[in-house]
This record gives sequence, C-alpha cells and structure tokens, in this order.
Amino acid sequence: MQIKTNTDLNNAHGWTFRLRRATQDPARVLLLLHGWTGDENSMGSLVRNFLPDYEMLAPRAPHPSDDEKGGYSWRILKPGTWGIPTFDELRPATDALVSLVDEWSASVSIDAARFDVVGFSQGGAMATMLAALYPERIRKMGILAGFVPPGVDAHLRPDMLTHIPFFWAHGTEDKMVPLERAHKSIEILEEAGAQVHLCQATVGHKVGKECRHALAHFFVD
Repeated sequence: MQIKTNTDLNNAHGWTFRLRRATQDPARVLLLLHGWTGDENSMGSLVRNFLPDYEMLAPRAPHPSDDEKGGYSWRILKPGTWGIPTFDELRPATDALVSLVDEWSASVSIDAARFDVVGFSQGGAMATMLAALYPERIRKMGILAGFVPPGVDAHLRPDMLTHIPFFWAHGTEDKMVPLERAHKSIEILEEAGAQVHLCQATVGHKVGKECRHALAHFFVD
C-alpha cells in the first residue's frame, strides 16, 4: 500500500519540520533525518511506500550547511571542521531531536516512548547517535548511505543494541561515504549486539530501487 504524500509544514517547538499524519490506528512514529545540504523535504521519496500507520516527522537540521548548494547540517560548521562529523559535534542536535519528539508527541497525544528512525548520509550518522545515546527509545532503524561517527564506539557496550533491528542500504559506487566505511560502521554496531540487514546496490551516494523496496518491507511490522 502506498502512503499519501500530503504533508504539513510546521514551525513549532523551536524546529521547522514536515509532518505526515497517520491514517490508521494505532499510530507509530517515524523520525526522518536528512543528509548534509538537505532539509525537511528531502526524505519523502525514500519512504513513499511505507504503510499509512506512521506519523512521519521530518525536521530540518538546525544549522546552515555553509555549502553553495544551501541546505542544512546537523553540526555547526566551524573553520577546520570539514570532514566526517564526530560524536561531540553531533551530540547537541541528537539531544535536541529527542526533546522535539517528546514535545511534539505530547502536543498531539501520541505515544512516542519508542519510535523508528530512517536517516540518510549525515542523517544516518545521526541515527547511530540516537542508538548510542537513547537505545531504549528506538524500535527499528534504517541507515541509508550513512556511517558511524568517530567517538560513537566509546559509548557502546556489548549487547546494548540487541533489541534494535537495523536496515543498512549502501551503494557500491559511493564516493562520499565509501562502502568500506559502511562495512566498518556495521562491525561497530554488531559488536554492540546489533543485527544489521545490509542491502548493497550498484549505485553512488543514493539508495537503489531494490533497497528502497526492501526498506519499506523492513518497516512493515
């Protein structure tokens, strides 16, 4: 079943975000995290085939990307901070995201004690931050062309992630986040007990068609 694509743009709780309300009960919450230079509109095509029982919350990252493409970033870009974002750089936005989920869900009377996450690229890195810092809050997680930021491994413990199913999609031709980095990131998660389903496709820094279908199927139940 294909979801309705109608969403509302919101400015509330200190954030700008897209919201697609569920059309079936009981509702589940899905947090959508865009990549660097993306915004609140970037993730819609990746979850088009998700079932209609999801409340989909797609926030705009809090910082300008400082790139000619425009868009937003999950870390503050300071001189000398180019490259892979670290745990310390992403920590403030991670904590703020959980506060957003809690404040928004309370305002609409939705249970978000546990929620699902899908993140692309830098948004995928943010997803792993949520798993490391708030594992008890995560039900399922999808990481698309993402990576585990340096420093996250120090916050993981054996068996910490055994209850969270992970879906990881990555392109074999990805030049921005090479496949080797993805494999090393998956190893870090598996050392903490995660069960990770990897979908590889012969694409660059994007999600292949077969992996999109597999992603939707992963989040069916």
